[in-house]
Amino acid sequence: ATSLIIGVAVGLSAAVIATLAALGLVGMPQRRAQMLTAILALPLMLPPLFLGVMLLVWYLFLGLKLGLMTVVLSHLLFALPFVVIVVYARLATFDMRIVEAARDLGASPVRAFFTVTLPVIQPVVIGAGLMAVALSLDHFILTSFTIGGGNTLPILVMSTLRTSVTPMTNAIGTLLIGLSIASTLGALALTRYRG
Repeated sequence: ATSLIIGVAVGLSAAVIATLAALGLVGMPQRRAQMLTAILALPLMLPPLFLGVMLLVWYLFLGLKLGLMTVVLSHLLFALPFVVIVVYARLATFDMRIVEAARDLGASPVRAFFTVTLPVIQPVVIGAGLMAVALSLDHFILTSFTIGGGNTLPILVMSTLRTSVTPMTNAIGTLLIGLSIASTLGALALTRYRG
């Protein structure tokens, strides 16, 4: 249950934040957008062990209690660049003249987004959110540093592997693999990946 709560929170948050970030990037000159995308991808270039220790020290410095919120924030930091890049790639090929036409016909920017832009990019946003869920379900290192006393499926599997391999360990491992594959395949289907 904890793993699903974290995964769903990360997926929904990443989808919303990444859509807003991608909309901002599309409105910028291409050179500046590429520079900001590279800066956004910096957490992906850091070793997960270093990132986990850094986040733990940062949370302790801020006085945050380790728990679900710190895990969601950590997973969001890791998954957000993936989601932003996918949504930005879709919006980069989006014909903005459709939005301009809606605005000329009297739609507010918010209404134009919800009635024109979002229906077109919705499959990509949902697919990218599912990709964030898959990344969150599999991230053991960040979770182990930032969860405090809680437990998730990857941590449970690792703790049972220290004593012995039981049928429960095999079942949980299979469940994790199945959830990751299902989420990734769903993301690929929704984003209409062709290669």
